[in-house]
Amino acid sequence: MKTGISPERFRKIRQMLLHRQPDLTVVMDNVNKAHNLSAIIRSCDSVGICEIHAVSYRKTIYTEQNAAAGASKWSTLNLYTDIEMVYSKLSADGMQIIVATNSEGCIDFRNIDYTAPTALVVGAEWDGISKEAIKGAAHAITVPMLGMIESLNVSVATAVILFEAQRQRALKGMYLVPQLAPACFERLLFEFSYPKLSRELTLQGDPYPMLDELGGIMH
Repeated sequence: MKTGISPERFRKIRQMLLHRQPDLTVVMDNVNKAHNLSAIIRSCDSVGICEIHAVSYRKTIYTEQNAAAGASKWSTLNLYTDIEMVYSKLSADGMQIIVATNSEGCIDFRNIDYTAPTALVVGAEWDGISKEAIKGAAHAITVPMLGMIESLNVSVATAVILFEAQRQRALKGMYLVPQLAPACFERLLFEFSYPKLSRELTLQGDPYPMLDELGGIMH
């Protein structure tokens, strides 16, 4: 019986969702360059981030992430026009807000507990992140530099910090236990396995059918 998705791909999607970390996210503060967007989205997917936030006055941020299309399919990108809107939502969700910058008084990025609900805020340049973003954060962190260069590219710095977060969470066993709520897990599993059908059912107002262990639709 044809299921519409191979059992191998279904298992891969399911395994990906089992590792998702809904209480870890990234906020991009006016990061608009396509190559930076692409790299950040890929890093987010790699460590299990399922929702990303972006503050930008340029709505073309959506079309400029073509190079990251493969990764952005698996992570939701929410666009905002000001940082206060994002911070309000994150604070309501109980997130600690961490800003990556190189301003005076920053602490080493490794001295943060990333096993707590965390939102990492990054800007287009280490010294270009908005004052509003820094003011509203709980902590300001930096990646120590030992050479002549004063800062890393934003996508590189984001990856460095996110993989420290992954390291801490892995040590605590947070990737061994599903973090997504069961209903959210099942919804995403169907949507990622049957994207076209899920859109059609949503437009019709119909519920998603159950899936068997191989990804087949149960009738």
